[in-house]
This record gives sequence, C-alpha cells and structure tokens, in this order.
Amino acid sequence: MLLKQAILEGIKRGDITLAFRRWQRPTVKAGTGLRTAIGVIRIGVVEVADEGTLTEADAHAAGYDSLGALTADLREGSGRTLYRITFEGIEADNRPALREAADLSDADWHALAARFAKWDSTAPGYFPSILRLIGQNPEVAAATLADRLGVEKPKFKQDVRKLKELGLTESLDIGYRLSRRGSAALEKLREHRL
Repeated sequence: MLLKQAILEGIKRGDITLAFRRWQRPTVKAGTGLRTAIGVIRIGVVEVADEGTLTEADAHAAGYDSLGALTADLREGSGRTLYRITFEGIEADNRPALREAADLSDADWHALAARFAKWDSTAPGYFPSILRLIGQNPEVAAATLADRLGVEKPKFKQDVRKLKELGLTESLDIGYRLSRRGSAALEKLREHRL
C-alpha cells in the first residue's frame, strides 16, 4: 500500500486516520505495520466498504477536501472491491538502530541461527549464502545476484527483505550492502561454518 508524502504527513499529525482503496484483495492486514518514510504505521481495521455510505467526514479523515474528491479518486479501479483501512498510530522503525547493533549476544546469534534454520528447511544454507553474496558484492544489482544464486529476481528480493527485517542488510540505489549487524552475523556464520 503506497501513501503519498502529503498523506504520510497528515497521518503523522493525526489528521488522517483512514484510507480507501479498491483492490482485488487487501494488500495490508489488520494488526500489522506498514513501513513508511515516517515510521511504521499501525493498521487497524481492514473492511469492505460501500461507496454509497461514505460521508464528508470519511473523506476528510482520508485526507480529501470533499466527498466528491474522494469518490472521483475511487472511480479508478472500479469493478474491484472497495476497502476501508483505519490507521492506529505510528511507531518508530527499529531497523536503523538494529542495523547498527554489531555486538551479537549469544541470544541474538541463536535467534538468528534458528530463523535461518527455519527458513532454510527446504534449501539448507540458502539465507547464509545470500548474506555471503551481498557481503562480497555490495552495490550489485538484484538481478545479477539472483542469477548467481540461480533464483528468480522477485524471490531473491523477497528473501533479502526478510534479512532486512532482521537488520542484516541495507538497500542501496543499486543493490544492497551488509549492515554492521549483518557483518557480525556473517562472521558468526564463518565461525560456526553454516
């Protein structure tokens, strides 16, 4: 779910508490967080909405000047289901601080190793191989890295996002690099020969 900067600023101020989208199926789930430039927006209720019951108050809560402006925007994508999404506040994105946390405790390492083992159950060593590859090839395009691992680019990017959530990688304009935490995890992988 993409949100324009003006909408993000309205959410940050507390002026915008709703969004309406036409989707074949929702791209966000209730109770989850949506990472944005202003932090993690907490997603509240995601429910089917009836365009005929929308009000001026709904339009203003979604950042529109009027109900007419909202309904005009909703005409795009007609034929798909209309959803009402509520926002329940913003949390700080902990990934920047996590990326800098290079001192891995035993508990940190065991949690990472367990996560790798779970993810790698069908392809042992796959996620550590991504870390190694990025460590050896910073700023190399995702398509090139995916090709070197023998996987499709969309799958590779999805898997790198999993590592990013753990604070191990950083996205660049082209490609990726290991964070300080990622470099520490790679060193632990070498020590444990995983």
